[in-house]
Amino acid sequence: MRCKKRPEMQQPHDARNGNKMAFYFANPMNYTNFAAVNMCERMDDNLRKKRIFRVTLVGSLINIVLLLFKFTAGILGASAAMIADAVHSLSDFLTDIVVLVFVHISNKPRDKDHDYGHGKYETLATALIGVALFGVGVMICLNGLEKIYYTWQGNKLASPGWIAFLAAVISILSKEWAYRFTMGEGRRIGSQAVIANAWHHRSDALSSVGTALGIGGAILLGSDWAILDPIAAVCVSFFIVRTAYRLLGKSVGELTEKSLPDDVENEIKEIVEAEPEVSQMHHLMTRSIGNHIAIEMHIRMPGAISLYESHLHATNIECRLRERFGKGTHIGLHVEPTKVNGEYRNPFEDAAAATLNESKK
Repeated sequence: MRCKKRPEMQQPHDARNGNKMAFYFANPMNYTNFAAVNMCERMDDNLRKKRIFRVTLVGSLINIVLLLFKFTAGILGASAAMIADAVHSLSDFLTDIVVLVFVHISNKPRDKDHDYGHGKYETLATALIGVALFGVGVMICLNGLEKIYYTWQGNKLASPGWIAFLAAVISILSKEWAYRFTMGEGRRIGSQAVIANAWHHRSDALSSVGTALGIGGAILLGSDWAILDPIAAVCVSFFIVRTAYRLLGKSVGELTEKSLPDDVENEIKEIVEAEPEVSQMHHLMTRSIGNHIAIEMHIRMPGAISLYESHLHATNIECRLRERFGKGTHIGLHVEPTKVNGEYRNPFEDAAAATLNESKK
């Protein structure tokens, strides 16, 4: 959301007697320029949704092709690591479906049952991707450990074939490319689910690197070194579990209403307190709602200004916060008068008392 440029606002003081209230009642048009800042431009959410669908569908096509090729290469090449890698690609394809479904839901507008919108469906999608990655990592690790134990018992593993090595190399190149264009698009449109999916592409590429090293070593060094194939699978599983942990940590934090980082809250404070008449901001509460954020706060302004003027200042703060953090930002503002000597005072009663004292003199 972008605000129109704010013109310079005339100071709310009557030049003759310094009476702020008299200035506004006598000159109602003094609000005109200030109110202009409340107009904000809207952006099209449909474009964001289309870009998410496009990048995810391209990734899905890559995953389908690799999934079929890896399973075929793993079976024909007798490679446990390649079959494990194929299972990882299957999880990639399933998470693509999760992203498409949940992003479609998360882009729905607010309705009667969802006052804050559907943004957390995208966070939920990120969590599901993290769970899927964790499950894949554990499965690959257990499968590799089983093969290693089998070898330690004096048994020999079959050496993998060259087709398995070729599949690993193709997977590395294609999945790293998928990671780069998916991550770039995810950052441009600010989608957690797309970024999480990009990490899934990267974990698949890393998985294939380990697979290629294990298969290549087993082929070049002979059947006595076939154990390198499952060892590579176990090593790769740790990278996958680590990525899953990072994704789950972020999404669980958002689902449990974790506050925004300190640097973001400090930036919010600077924006709010830069507004004229605002003397202090306190009781700041923040959280994430999918790719949007929610901000709630109390602000203090002089008690002598009118309700209309305080409304204009509050609206201007909202506009500038949405200009910085996006038009979908939820903002809750509570305005209260500035304290005098640590307590709230009625400025009109004080002014009347001062006038009465002057008349007695």
